[in-house]
Amino acid sequence: MKILIQLEELTLLLLGSYAFQLTGLSWWWFAGLFFLPDIGMLGYLAGEKPGAWIYNIFHHRGIALLVFGSGILFEFQAFQVAGIILFSHIAFDRTLGYGLKYEKGFKFTHLGKIGKN
Repeated sequence: MKILIQLEELTLLLLGSYAFQLTGLSWWWFAGLFFLPDIGMLGYLAGEKPGAWIYNIFHHRGIALLVFGSGILFEFQAFQVAGIILFSHIAFDRTLGYGLKYEKGFKFTHLGKIGKN
């Protein structure tokens, strides 16, 4: 099942990359912004519970689609790009096994525990 999920997420990463290509922007933007959602990890400086909440806000696919959809609705390319970056980053993370976090610690995700068991 893990491999199937990874393949599904890899496919979503390719979809996000294709969507970015349609923006006509330089790929340097994609590369430069790709890891920006990881700023959500800074929430863990405030503790496990706020850390999980903040991380999950920056790594929730629904929020990525809402941001992208807002960009489409209001014809605002910055939101479209932000949504695509979020969507693509989330797919990349989940391809590697990093999921949404539980409040008991960074290593505990909806995809299972990260690291050595």
